Amino acid sequence: MKGFLWLIPLALLGAGIWWGVTVKNAPPEVRFTVAKTGPLVDTLMTNGKVEPVAHTAVRAERAGVLTKLHVEKGQVVAAGAVVAEIDGAEWRNAMEAAEARVAQAQAELKVRERGGLAPDLADIDGQLAKLNLERQQTEKELAAVRRLIAKNAATKQEGQVLEDRIAQLQQQRGALQSRRAVLFTPADRSVLEARLREARTAVTAARDKQGQGILRAPMGGVVYQLDTRAGAYLNPGDLVASIGRVDELLVKVFIDEPELGRVAPGMAAVITWDAMPAKLWEGRVAAMPAQIVTMGPRQVGEVSVRIVNAGRALPPGANINAAIRSREAAEAVIIPKESLRREGGGQGVYVLAGTQAQWRAVKLGVTNITHAQVLEGVAAGDRVLLATDLPIRAGQIVTGVSEAAGR
Repeated sequence: MKGFLWLIPLALLGAGIWWGVTVKNAPPEVRFTVAKTGPLVDTLMTNGKVEPVAHTAVRAERAGVLTKLHVEKGQVVAAGAVVAEIDGAEWRNAMEAAEARVAQAQAELKVRERGGLAPDLADIDGQLAKLNLERQQTEKELAAVRRLIAKNAATKQEGQVLEDRIAQLQQQRGALQSRRAVLFTPADRSVLEARLREARTAVTAARDKQGQGILRAPMGGVVYQLDTRAGAYLNPGDLVASIGRVDELLVKVFIDEPELGRVAPGMAAVITWDAMPAKLWEGRVAAMPAQIVTMGPRQVGEVSVRIVNAGRALPPGANINAAIRSREAAEAVIIPKESLRREGGGQGVYVLAGTQAQWRAVKLGVTNITHAQVLEGVAAGDRVLLATDLPIRAGQIVTGVSEAAGR
């Protein structure tokens, strides 16, 4: 028995050589999957922001302190409803002062149109009355002197003196009447009318400024933004409130520039909001971006998606998640993207025919992150080799390991 012990190491050495040769020459094991048929959707995931389809801003038209807010966030308002009031004391006082100037100018114009100021008129009228009385008395004296002259009881010179006095009185009377006529000249009228126009213009301007402090809703809708409060000081143009119709919303979906080619008007989109994860809003792409904008480190286009906001659950201004169904194939031959390779400048896959790896050039259709539709090169049921670190060549013998078996 001891004579055969030397054979044991020899047998072990032979077994080792046989095992090494066999294992080294054994076909490599490669995972494969079976090409299937079914629907495939290319879904583009991104984010966006919500705004009403129709909306408007209520802004301060003049500077001042916001004294009253008549609305609350979420309140439904009608077109023309008062939203807020800005302090109008300054312009109310200005309007009252201008109205006083109007009344003063009107009164003065009325007085002047009657002939002039009362003291001036009274003085001239008093002098005229005195002259008239003196003239009447002088005319009586002249009549008596003329009768005496006829009887040679008085001289003609006495009569001439009285006639000269009457002429003098007449001249004085004419001068007073001329003076009375120029108490209110056309130039005086023009000055007064100009003052009246200026005062009326000031009233209108003050009334307009006061009215600008009453801020009204330009359209009916929901107050979805209200960032100010009573007591705040506003400058012209400052935002007071945003009002819109929120039963239908416009979602600005931010698409990275390289992905814009996957999007087109009419594509279906699903919107979700982290605050209500169980709720979905469905819509369609309404418009493509007019320009590319910078958003942080991203270059994006703002794609518009219209959605119906049932129950007004989704508030304007919300940051949302968007999934755009860019392309769909109802009955597609589907393979995993990891099975795709590039060789000889072309794209294709290795298909397991028996134990042999065969190269197939493929033409792809719809793709998403993990899978691709094969239009040409692979049929449903083909066993497609998955990615491996081992080098594979056409015609190579391999041992296929089902993807399902490998799990």
